Amino acid sequence: MDYIARTPTQLGQILRGCRRQKRLSQTEAGNRVGLLAKTVSALESNPERSTIESFFKLLSALDLELVLRERSTNVTRGREW
Repeated sequence: MDYIARTPTQLGQILRGCRRQKRLSQTEAGNRVGLLAKTVSALESNPERSTIESFFKLLSALDLELVLRERSTNVTRGREW
């Protein structure tokens, strides 16, 4: 499934939702890639303050990948980055 995140808040919500869908606690997800539960929590609740390295580690723990593509033309600008 594809998820679209255009803001840090949306990204955090998607990460939390994917983790929960896999029935992983923050500790379990973090243990898979060497992150502390508090780091996983920060990625989910305050992703703009997290490092890109931690972000990629959590993606790996959740078996996710980052895909970049052109933004669709019907997106309303101004409410997002």
